[in-house]
Amino acid sequence: MVNFQIPLDIPDVEILKVENNEVGDLIITVKSTKKKTCCRVCEKEIDRVHGYGETILLRHLPILERRVYIRLKPIRYICDDCDNQPTTTEQPDWYKRRSKFTKAYEEYMMRSLINSTVSDVARKEGVTSDCVEGTLERQVLKKVNWTEFKTLELLGFDEIALKKGHKDFVVIVSTRYQDVVKIIGILPDRKKETVKTFINSIPESLKKTVKTACTDMYDGYVNAVKEVFGKKVKVVIDRFHVAKKYRESVDRLSKKELRRLKADLLDEEYKQLKGAMWALRKKPENLSDDERLVLVLLFKQSRLLEVAYNLEKDLTIIFDTNYNKAEASKRILDWIKKVESSEVECFDGFIKTLRNHWNDILNYFNRRGRKNSGFVEGLNNKIKVIKRRCYGIFDVESLFQRVSLDFQGYHLFGCRRNTSMKSIS
Repeated sequence: MVNFQIPLDIPDVEILKVENNEVGDLIITVKSTKKKTCCRVCEKEIDRVHGYGETILLRHLPILERRVYIRLKPIRYICDDCDNQPTTTEQPDWYKRRSKFTKAYEEYMMRSLINSTVSDVARKEGVTSDCVEGTLERQVLKKVNWTEFKTLELLGFDEIALKKGHKDFVVIVSTRYQDVVKIIGILPDRKKETVKTFINSIPESLKKTVKTACTDMYDGYVNAVKEVFGKKVKVVIDRFHVAKKYRESVDRLSKKELRRLKADLLDEEYKQLKGAMWALRKKPENLSDDERLVLVLLFKQSRLLEVAYNLEKDLTIIFDTNYNKAEASKRILDWIKKVESSEVECFDGFIKTLRNHWNDILNYFNRRGRKNSGFVEGLNNKIKVIKRRCYGIFDVESLFQRVSLDFQGYHLFGCRRNTSMKSIS
């Protein structure tokens, strides 16, 4: 039999015995090496031993896929300074009172829960789902810890629906801090007052560091930011949402034209246009030869659609070019004139929206560096994956916990390294 040493990962204990139970689990009996604790009444340090509490058995980190339990009789101390000489049972730092697990094992379960589900972790570890959920409650905060931040330069606002097909939106508030995207709030609705309440909950020292707020065109976000910060914070209507609006305009025209062509063309001619919608949505540089041919055939049949397609690409080029705000304003005004002088009408609604949010959209071209909420969109897509994986999470605090765990779990619950060792046979 070969012996080797492994870290027990528990400080301030002496190992008394290591044994196996009837199913092969390791039972490690330990005793505390600390000689004092704090009185639960007066909070003074006390060191007179009064006896021992009841034996407790705590699940600990597995060893070679074998379950490990720590057996301990906590020491009870008596306080001579308090009336009635109350006793206090020691509370070591490596487990929480009334928990069935050591802190190291709880962190291990949280690492297992990253990108997984409660039921999967429960099955793998041989514990109940309630145990995993209880550990999640103890280990992961339900709201942001503002002390983690020194500055808060950028805020991003966007929403997702908790249930597909329903309008019960929650608002995801996020930031980019030290090149890491972090969620700082999940709001139960997107009403302006709800957003304002959250913004006002930001500590004043951090609120003063906010420079930019990236959002879509929803007035609830825009007005909330402006009413709280005034002109101190620049609102940027993200180009993602701007692009979505004008591309939807071309999409609607495309569908209308393809319906017309389906009615007007022979079946063989119309079949040549298969895949036209996908080709229209692609970036020109990403088109295959077959897709380019489809577009050539389509534009022969619909001059109107060709004009709209080229106008859409022209506007994209403006947003892709490193113009300053004044240059961009001139270019976009020229684009609007070009649209209005053409026969294309599909952009009429978009141009109205563009004018309504003119300054906030142009803030994207600010020379201090382009700000956009692309990081918010990426974040939201990941949150949707979490919702599907967890079969729906309809409570904003639980959603905040799961999102925080998936995005920051490896940072929060990195592997522990302590020095308590024991030879295991």
